[in-house]
Amino acid sequence: MSGAPPLVVLGFDAGDPGLLVRWADAGHLPTLARVLEDGCWARTAGPELVCEHGTWVSLTSGVSRGRHGYYYYRQLVPGTYDLRTVTGRDVTAAPFWASLRGTGRRAAIFDVPDVVPVPGLAGVQLADWAVHNPSGPPVTEPPDLLRRAPRVARPSAPIHERPGASPATDRRILRRLLERARRKGELCRALVEGGRWDLVVAVFGESHTASHQFWKYLENGGGAEELVDAIRLVHIEIDRQMGRLLDVLPREANVVILSSTGMKPQYPTGGLAEAFLRGLGYQVGAVRDQPSWRPLDVARRWIPDSWRVAASRGLPREARERLLADGFRGATDWSRTRAFAIPSAYTSFLRVNLRGREPRGVVEPGAEYDALLASLEADLAALVDPATGGPAVLRVARATDLFGGGPPVTLPDLFVEWQPSGRFVRRLLHPRAELTQERPEFCRDSDHSDAGFLAASGPAVEARGFVGEMDLLDVAPSLVGLLEGKTVTAFGPRRVAPARG
Repeated sequence: MSGAPPLVVLGFDAGDPGLLVRWADAGHLPTLARVLEDGCWARTAGPELVCEHGTWVSLTSGVSRGRHGYYYYRQLVPGTYDLRTVTGRDVTAAPFWASLRGTGRRAAIFDVPDVVPVPGLAGVQLADWAVHNPSGPPVTEPPDLLRRAPRVARPSAPIHERPGASPATDRRILRRLLERARRKGELCRALVEGGRWDLVVAVFGESHTASHQFWKYLENGGGAEELVDAIRLVHIEIDRQMGRLLDVLPREANVVILSSTGMKPQYPTGGLAEAFLRGLGYQVGAVRDQPSWRPLDVARRWIPDSWRVAASRGLPREARERLLADGFRGATDWSRTRAFAIPSAYTSFLRVNLRGREPRGVVEPGAEYDALLASLEADLAALVDPATGGPAVLRVARATDLFGGGPPVTLPDLFVEWQPSGRFVRRLLHPRAELTQERPEFCRDSDHSDAGFLAASGPAVEARGFVGEMDLLDVAPSLVGLLEGKTVTAFGPRRVAPARG
């Protein structure tokens, strides 16, 4: 048994580092402010933050997405041109608290996004009860966990984003988010109060949903001045619940407050990625000698796109994904395509049609593969937004540069981050083409930045003030160190082997 003080890890899911520090300094987030005053804080950075999906998996496990392969909710099935939906339940990367199994040490784990309960761990675990985007129905360890707090543990209905909602609808969503944050705090307290815990982890997903839903009001009210503080109000409630949870835990605990990733203004760019590849000849459309009489193909030929989009809105997500996957497979001549994009909304994921990796790959590994990546990078750099006169792409990163190794099996070959924009970009210019995209059905005005947040205080934390950037993969080993009673003079000085499950 370790004699280390308890470790308490609390999360603002997608809490923006700049906003968190600003609101703490202004007195709006007193719980966070106490941790900042008594300890240290850092921005998390590094290759793992090239995209948002899978960030919690890397953060809690110390396992790179280059190994666990989770980068988006829609991914290519390796060895095929099929698409599938992916969640944390499909990923093998044990969180750092898996190291407590068999030690007699107890953990309470609540709603860490994309992280499922660890079998055989002493204590209590709850997943997908009230998160931003649940992977499925709530899962608990032990299975009857929620019966212990029946008054507050009724299933929590998902609160989905609704881009373009009216102020009246947004006020209702705000009330629901505030109430759910209160219920989350009450549930956590009910399950840990009076117990002996070596580790408590609780993440609040309301900050994630609020940041997207109310982004349009953040700076100027967006025509509804009473909602200008909506994001801040949700963070204030979460901070209050964090403080109340700390009140029922030992005062000598080491406390870490963190966020997975920040926020930025951004509209969808998925149509631009496809227009780029098709307009410059990297991806070639399918041409049939004889028309297909499959119902789906007949519908695509005769029903206008706008009608098909409108008709699909009432379908379940699974049905829409099947339609998209079918169109993805059938709309491309794979024998003449050199590169293609995994359909996505914001960050673009480009994949080379590589011989030996893809079923009908045409690009040879080695020099031809490298030359094609260089060509794609040069053409992306040449894209211009005519509204600003500046480059349309912020940065392009190769998976091999980010995560090492040869051509990836699961990951895309290129990650493309477009310039942040407070408007929907319909048109881009390239020296050889003009690219356009139509406004999609889901047209949110925000996405995630490439920086997260971590603050820590307690008897084992000697570092003070802002300590700079911390590689996201160093978070889990640092938390393991705190669990083991090690003194932290600086976060992330080196990486150690992550817990394995």
